[in-house]
Amino acid sequence: MIEVDIPGYRTFRFRHLVLDVNGTIAADGGLIDGVAELLGRIRTELAIHLVTADTYGRQQALGRALELDAVVIPAEGQAAAKLDYVTRLGADGVVAIGNGANDAAMLEGAALGIAVIGPEGAASAALCRADVVTAGILPALQLLLHRRRLAATLRR
Repeated sequence: MIEVDIPGYRTFRFRHLVLDVNGTIAADGGLIDGVAELLGRIRTELAIHLVTADTYGRQQALGRALELDAVVIPAEGQAAAKLDYVTRLGADGVVAIGNGANDAAMLEGAALGIAVIGPEGAASAALCRADVVTAGILPALQLLLHRRRLAATLRR
């Protein structure tokens, strides 16, 4: 579990990290450099979940590289499927990270939604519905490892 007290706002108690794959932790079907190392550090504190439509057909290889299984969702209804997954985990204990329009509902529904602007860019819907926006996946994951950064960003 990761606990973060945000002055003037609330205390978060995260148990799960839900990650979109394509555009978030992977670009053009390949894992973004540095992601595996940071997830290795985070996995000691949070259960990590990958949620993807497997656009590039590379999810098995990515899963092996990260030693994680993914929930593969159908091409239709992705936004609802991702939000449903977060809800079933218990949204109050979830950090969700994504970049696409199909991630917007998940970002809004999680206790903390982080939108990342990566090699594919980011959908304005994701940016508007997230609590935090970062310039890529590595800074997003580092917020979970360096909690004072997160507190400084969200304090009221």
